Amino acid sequence: MGESKPRAVPWKPRLFCVMTLLDNFSQFVFSGLTTGSIYALIAIGFGVVHNASGIMNLVQCEFITLGGMITATFYTFAGIPLAVSIPSAIITVTLIGALFERSAIRTARSQQVVILIFITIGASIFIKGLALIVWGSDPFVLPPFSGNEPIHILGATIVPQNLWVFAITISVVTALHFFFKKSITGKAMRAACCNRRAAALAGISVNRMILLSFAMSGAVGAVAGIIIAPITTTSYDVGFMLGLKGFSAAVLGGYGSMPGAVLGGLLLGVMESLAAGLISSAYKNAVAFIILLLVLFIRPSGLLGEPETERV
Repeated sequence: MGESKPRAVPWKPRLFCVMTLLDNFSQFVFSGLTTGSIYALIAIGFGVVHNASGIMNLVQCEFITLGGMITATFYTFAGIPLAVSIPSAIITVTLIGALFERSAIRTARSQQVVILIFITIGASIFIKGLALIVWGSDPFVLPPFSGNEPIHILGATIVPQNLWVFAITISVVTALHFFFKKSITGKAMRAACCNRRAAALAGISVNRMILLSFAMSGAVGAVAGIIIAPITTTSYDVGFMLGLKGFSAAVLGGYGSMPGAVLGGLLLGVMESLAAGLISSAYKNAVAFIILLLVLFIRPSGLLGEPETERV
C-alpha cells in the first residue's frame, strides 16, 4: 500500500480564524478607547490642578465617585429626569471642588507641596468614608443616555453609550483647549502656572486661579464618573482605581500636558484592553502600574512632557 499524503488544511477555516482574530482585535481596541477616554478626562483633571498649584490632587478620585453617585441619587431617589440630574450633579461637584480648595488648601498653615498633597489624601479618605455611610456599599446603575441597541463597526459590537463617551470626551477636550488658548481667564491661569510672582505683579489673582482650577477639576472628574456609570455602574469606591489609572495616564503622556493626558489615556486604555483580551483579564489592573513604573524609569517626563533641565 502506498503512503497516504497529508491532507491540506482547507483555506476557509484559516481565513475564518484570521477574520475572527481581526474582529476580536477591533473589539478590544474600541473597548480600550472607551476606557481610555475616561482615563484621559481624569488625567486632565490632575493636570489642571497641578499646573495651577503644583500639587497632586488625590481628591480627584472622589470627584469621579461623587459625579456618578450624586447623579444616581438625583435620578433614582429624587425622580429628577436624567437630563437635569447630570448638569445638577456636575455643578454640585464643581462647588465641592471649589469649597475644598477654599477651606482646606488655601487655609493650610504650611504651603509646602508635600503637606498639601497629604491634605488631599486625608480629604480623599474622608469623602470615601462619608460616601460609604451615605450610599452604602451597593452599586448604583444609571440608564444609558440613548438606548442600548448594539452598533456594529468594523467587526466590533459597541453600545451607544460608548459613542457618548467619545463625543463628550472630545467636547470637553476641545472646550478646555479653547478656554486656555483664547479666553482671558484661561490665559491668566496659564500665566499663574508659569510664574506666580510675575502673574501677581501683572494684576492676576493667583488664589482665584487656583480656586478655579480645583472647580474645573471637580467638573471634569464628575463628567468622567457620570459617562462611565451606565457601562460599569457606580459605587462609593469606584473612583479609587479609575483615579489611579488616570494618574498613570497623566504620567505616561506627560504630567500637566493636556495633549499628553489624552494620548496617555487612550494608549493606556487600549493596552489594558489588549492585555486583558489576548493574555488574561487577571493582568488588566496590573498593566497601568507596570506602564507607570516603566515610564518613571525610562522617561520620567512622559511621552509629550519636556525633560527638566537643571542649571549649573
